[in-house]
Amino acid sequence: MASSNTYRLSCSIPGHEMDVRGLASTFFPEGAFVSVSRDRTARVWVPNSSENRGYKELHCMNGHTNFVSCVCIIAPNETYPRGLIATGGNDNIICVFSLDRPDPLFTLKGHTNTVCSLSAGKFGTLLSGSWDTTAKVWLSDKCMMTLQGHTAAVWAAVILPEQGLMLTGSADKTIKLWKAGRCERTFSGHEDCVRGLAVVSSVEFFSCSNDATIRRWMVTGECVEVYNSHTNYIYSVAVFPSGQDFVSTGEDRTVRIWKKGECTQTIRLPAQSVWCCCVLPNGDIAVGASDGIIRIFTESEERFASAQDLQAFEDELSKATIDPKTGDLGDIKIEDLPGREHLNEPGNRDGQTRLIKEGTNVEAYQWNMSDGRWLKIGDVVGGSSKESSKKVMYEGKEYDFVFTIDVNEGGPSMKLPYNVNEDPWLTAHNFLQRNDLNPMFLDQVANFIIENTKGHTIGPAPASAVDPFTGKQPSSIIPLSGLNVQFTDWQCSGRYIPGAPDSRQGFGTDPFTGGSAYSSAAFQKSVTNIYFPKTDGVMFEQANPTQILGKLRELNANAPEDHRLTDGVLDNLEKLLLTVSDSKSQDLPTADQISILWRTSHWPEDIVFPVLDILRLAVRHPEINAQLCGGTDGASLCNHLLGLMSPQGRPANQMLALRTFCNCFSGSHGRSLLLGQREAVLSRAADLRSVCNRNLHIALATLVLNYAGILHGRPSEIEAKAQCLSVVSSALEVVQDKEAVFRLLVALGTTVAGDNTAKDLARSLGVSSQITKYASVSDPAKVGECCRLLLDELQ
Repeated sequence: MASSNTYRLSCSIPGHEMDVRGLASTFFPEGAFVSVSRDRTARVWVPNSSENRGYKELHCMNGHTNFVSCVCIIAPNETYPRGLIATGGNDNIICVFSLDRPDPLFTLKGHTNTVCSLSAGKFGTLLSGSWDTTAKVWLSDKCMMTLQGHTAAVWAAVILPEQGLMLTGSADKTIKLWKAGRCERTFSGHEDCVRGLAVVSSVEFFSCSNDATIRRWMVTGECVEVYNSHTNYIYSVAVFPSGQDFVSTGEDRTVRIWKKGECTQTIRLPAQSVWCCCVLPNGDIAVGASDGIIRIFTESEERFASAQDLQAFEDELSKATIDPKTGDLGDIKIEDLPGREHLNEPGNRDGQTRLIKEGTNVEAYQWNMSDGRWLKIGDVVGGSSKESSKKVMYEGKEYDFVFTIDVNEGGPSMKLPYNVNEDPWLTAHNFLQRNDLNPMFLDQVANFIIENTKGHTIGPAPASAVDPFTGKQPSSIIPLSGLNVQFTDWQCSGRYIPGAPDSRQGFGTDPFTGGSAYSSAAFQKSVTNIYFPKTDGVMFEQANPTQILGKLRELNANAPEDHRLTDGVLDNLEKLLLTVSDSKSQDLPTADQISILWRTSHWPEDIVFPVLDILRLAVRHPEINAQLCGGTDGASLCNHLLGLMSPQGRPANQMLALRTFCNCFSGSHGRSLLLGQREAVLSRAADLRSVCNRNLHIALATLVLNYAGILHGRPSEIEAKAQCLSVVSSALEVVQDKEAVFRLLVALGTTVAGDNTAKDLARSLGVSSQITKYASVSDPAKVGECCRLLLDELQ
């Protein structure tokens, strides 16, 4: 098949009634793609079978109640061998379609604002980005986890092909790398909103931005190249199969082809906003724009449009009107421009623009390198310096209007400059961003501009007001005065060792790892999985009461007088400790003893650890578990322990607080409390994974294991299981101690055992590749044995 090395129009596809906002190539039918639009529809297009070019509509899918802003394809599986189509819209929902019906199979609800980006990964996972500043990970019809960390809208989201890594790009100008639901790295460099992301490989990606640049990044954090050529916002970037060449589109009306790091071709369109592009399997490029038309460009001469269609495209382009402020035309003075004879000189590069004076008009031409000629791309309007006499100066620039906006009654007013040839939605967005105002006010600001500039236009009026960010049409005018704008910030021999076992013969054995339960010989004789699922809780029961009491009295003697405990208080604590340490004791803890324990657990942080050791033993007792973990006391206990676990806290207190949480699982009240507080407890616990302390890591692993055990057999608790997977995965990145690793592996196995959805999520997070290194561990043997069983489970 002949190739010209230059992209030309192959065909134009009308069909959508409004802006085309997203495009994606499908797995089936062959050569097909799907488009989404502000007209609230998604449409599947297939190649015409009767000729060598052109497409016809196969399906029109409806389900959104507002504009559709993004689309992606979910790969085929056994249930859906043709794959699925996911679309996101301004109605805050995601619709999932099959190829054989026009209505959604199901919808995903959870975002609280526009869903503006979608990406599908392995095993059916779906990543969505939203104006609500979050990204969400979905599996089937369930939200697995919410990625929080950006401070503005998440415009772009992609899943990398390996290792469970995800990327999000935001209006806060940053890109974040996520693994197992946690932010691993933040990329800074763009000077304006990040609008698009594209995967190059498992270790590289592209980003594009409103700062008119494209950047190439390594996942390790380095920006290896910055590409400049666009002259306005860049909305999308798509990579060719080579992984080196790519295509980009933007607000400067252009599609730009990049080869070997250089912009080798610029294609201008007769539409202001070129929203999206995708590379089709045959190497052609599909492009969607604000005029509602999809255009296909190709290098293949066999698929070039007819000479008549190519001429019609040129004619349409030549009739466009261009505002010099939105392009690369610069300041224009008609009297200084050359005439048509200037076009006799050839251009220096593809896409070069040249302005000429034709009577009282200014015409713009672009150099077409492949044809060796100047191509008219439109008439320039609003460029004469003579037109500035009626304009208003603001911050050194001329505007048609400078509005004064009072957002808060009694607060400072803000200036909103505007030219009538600008898009009111773009202006509104920039105003909100410049003044740190909530994007929820975009409608009000844009409609304020539209209402107060009626009758003032330059050039042809647009068919409808276009919002390049949300795709919304103007709604009813809402006064700006009185808006309540709020800003929220997201914000040792013979000495006592906390939690140490009794050194006496027969005491202090950990029932989870001790004895012959996990012997290598037992594993070799049978393939029975003796490791997971483990549904009975693992407690920290070992103790040396004598050392605990000795340390308590020593610290009390040296404590400041206002914190010193009386002999009566010490005696009560001693009696309580002896009661809860001896499983054969017939004594019951008294209300006074429990009250004293609770009060003394608030001792100063530098001396409280012996009391916390008593507390972690005490919560195993049924009566104390019921009293301290039930009702409002339970919330108080949880908050107190979370405070002790703050990243700035003392490692001994952090470890004992984790052990106390683990032991709370011994009673029904404790289990109920911890299930209700699961998100906060596991989040705070996961933050401690970077503390370099073996005992703390074992306690952290045990806590997530106990959560996995209580969630086992509950398929409806998939979001909770997702958090367990996230904590395990993030902990395995830093934990070195083999006992802690073993407990994390058992927690992982317990989470996925008997739950296919949890298994798919674990696979999508790249857990298998993360744990493979433990399969060969032989000391202790249980680590390798458990890992191999787990890898089999995840196959």
